[in-house]
Amino acid sequence: MSEIAATTVHEAYAFACMRCGYGWEQAYEIEHHVDASNNAFVVYKADGERVPSPLSTPTCTNCGGHVVRIMRAGRVSTVQQLLQNQNRVQSPAGPPQAGVPEDEPVAATVAPAGDHHWHLSDLLHPFHRR
Repeated sequence: MSEIAATTVHEAYAFACMRCGYGWEQAYEIEHHVDASNNAFVVYKADGERVPSPLSTPTCTNCGGHVVRIMRAGRVSTVQQLLQNQNRVQSPAGPPQAGVPEDEPVAATVAPAGDHHWHLSDLLHPFHRR
């Protein structure tokens, strides 16, 4: 199959598993191709590796579930930042955690803080319309 045309776009998506509540974000290089027979096809790459389309059958990287909500990039990191800020306000008075800079990016998962048990609704609450 010889290629006639190819264009590459960069897109990122945020994902939230409806089964376990895990949230993550992933950037993709999306290559749009047209072959010699004028048939269009798309190749998705994440971190330089070819991957299946995240839009067709997304899979949770935590539990393997297939009921995954796809959102625009930044949604998961925004919620994680809100939760992190909420934990700072609710924590006892004192300095923030030692050794963790204030501007360090938030991890890809929402980690439970203290005895609080996180539920899926905690992750999705900021997305609900009022």
